[in-house]
Amino acid sequence: MIIEQEQKFKEVLSKIEGKISEQSFFNMFLELYPDVWKKHKANYFKFNRSKQFGQTIPLANPEVSLRKEIRIWLRKQ
Repeated sequence: MIIEQEQKFKEVLSKIEGKISEQSFFNMFLELYPDVWKKHKANYFKFNRSKQFGQTIPLANPEVSLRKEIRIWLRKQ
């Protein structure tokens, strides 16, 4: 989960020049918010390490989950 996601996504959208696609949005997000991306990935790996052996809790890869959030947000716009 990204804190203040709506605000960050609006900022990314305003910085994109030309055609807006999921890939261009993702790339611009990584460029503008590298610290947020690092924290997002760190939380994912920390959660995976904290699971007890033998238990499986489905959690999407950080890139997949961010792309999904972007896709959903772009559809709303």
